[in-house]
Amino acid sequence: MLLYLFALLVATSTAVLIFAGGLVTSTGSGLSVPDWPTTYGWFMFTFPLDKMVGGIRYEHTHRLIASTVGFLIVILAVWLWRAEPRAWVRRMGYVALAAVVTQGILGGITVLWYLPDLVSIAHAGLAQLVFCLTISIALVLSPGWKSAYEPSRAVKARAAYNGDPVLQRIALATTILIYVQILAGATMRHTDAGLAIPDFPFAFGRLIPPVWDAKIAIHFAHRVGALIVASMVIATTGHALYHHGRRGELRRPSILLLALVAVQITLGALTVLSGKQFIINSLHVVTGAAVFGTSLVLTLRAHRPRFAFDAAPRAYGSAA
Repeated sequence: MLLYLFALLVATSTAVLIFAGGLVTSTGSGLSVPDWPTTYGWFMFTFPLDKMVGGIRYEHTHRLIASTVGFLIVILAVWLWRAEPRAWVRRMGYVALAAVVTQGILGGITVLWYLPDLVSIAHAGLAQLVFCLTISIALVLSPGWKSAYEPSRAVKARAAYNGDPVLQRIALATTILIYVQILAGATMRHTDAGLAIPDFPFAFGRLIPPVWDAKIAIHFAHRVGALIVASMVIATTGHALYHHGRRGELRRPSILLLALVAVQITLGALTVLSGKQFIINSLHVVTGAAVFGTSLVLTLRAHRPRFAFDAAPRAYGSAA
């Protein structure tokens, strides 16, 4: 149980890191500290607090949080190595550790190479993957996962619950599409295309932009992607709620996913209408991560019966 709670702490800390990274981008503070891994020649944790002003405050705070998250993931990987009997879960810890080290290196390159678009986008995309790795680790360590989610009375009459292939497929497709949309959003932010279309819900007063350039195309693609993702989320959660409404482990993330998508679309609109106000913009970034993580949880829980070797005999009988 302690390992599970620690994994939850790591996942939460990673979400905080994504928000902090969003603040750096939203405030244009990426080069406020021009050196790396030092901060104006100081060791990161000894940099004077009274010098944390302007953009330095956002960039240096981001570095401090990133270092803390990296340290927590090191502890998590070692703890899994020492205490977790499932080899595949231990490997997830090692992958998370490798990913966060790579993330730190990409962050350093981003600064030293003066914010190249491709590296910045890769840095943002990998941050989301690190977040989802920590969420996945916390999920598979949870008591519910280990007990294979005790079936409700509505399904106890079945000999075994073997999963819903339709839900498994559409949930996985939705999760992948959400990640693609996140990459599109990162591309939009790092190519300064966030206000390429300055109105909402229309595009220069029309459904389709009357004029085009690279930034307008990127921005419009992100909007179209949002519609596609919202449609897929509605299809996935609608199927889950209709067919498995009494299964709490599927119902709860479905409802949360619908709510988060609604919030995310609202934040996207407000980002444009507010002229990219930095708090709203950063909340849009971290809410996107929450949408991605929640969809992943729903997907993994839908696939839970496939982990027959991990199921408790008391939960699914012969299916375990």
